[in-house]
Amino acid sequence: MVNNETERPRLKGWLAMSLGLVAIVLGGVWTLQGLDVLPYSAMSGQTVWAVVGGGLIMAGLLLIAVGMRRRSSAQKPVP
Repeated sequence: MVNNETERPRLKGWLAMSLGLVAIVLGGVWTLQGLDVLPYSAMSGQTVWAVVGGGLIMAGLLLIAVGMRRRSSAQKPVP
């Protein structure tokens, strides 16, 4: 039998890390489209999308770092 009163769920940080991963993938696609590596799009060859994509990648990395920090602080034992 599991005693739920002494064990806390350790799901902190997963939302931030998941959103960060999605932001990195989306930012990568936008960057490649802006640099005209992925052609046949309305965004292809437009430098603004390469810049926006790069910013989104940086935001995604920040979200992953925040999520990892929350996750590591949640794994510390509670007295």
